[in-house]
Amino acid sequence: MFNDIGALELVTIIVLAVLVFGPDKLPKVIQDVMRTVRKIREFSESAKQDIRQELGPEFKDFEFEDLNPKTFIRKQLDNEDLGIKEIRNGFDLKKEMAEVTDAVHGRDSDSSASPSVSPSSGDRVDMSKRPEPADHRPPFDADAT
Repeated sequence: MFNDIGALELVTIIVLAVLVFGPDKLPKVIQDVMRTVRKIREFSESAKQDIRQELGPEFKDFEFEDLNPKTFIRKQLDNEDLGIKEIRNGFDLKKEMAEVTDAVHGRDSDSSASPSVSPSSGDRVDMSKRPEPADHRPPFDADAT
């Protein structure tokens, strides 16, 4: 419940509680707070049980934690029936980016060695290098400028 409270925060809360309630009333206040927390937990558990009973036997495996979007997505991504892992593994981003880069620079995408890819860098594209200029230039039209 209080997983993100450090030692300094805990000491600060205790000192403030002693200053506000005093050492005489502090045990009674702690008991009242604990009793309230227990009642809230009992109320939430009974509400969960009522909802499960109302949903019927089709939802006997229903968990309220599944309503959290992160948990739901994580469960769906782990589901083997959807085939998401096969889709993710079938998509090669490096190959796709190399093809796009070759298409932009007008090079043949089937060429095995492109000047901007260095084999020692693990097939990474070096974006700091400029592409080599092509041998043919478009015709210059002085009237168009």
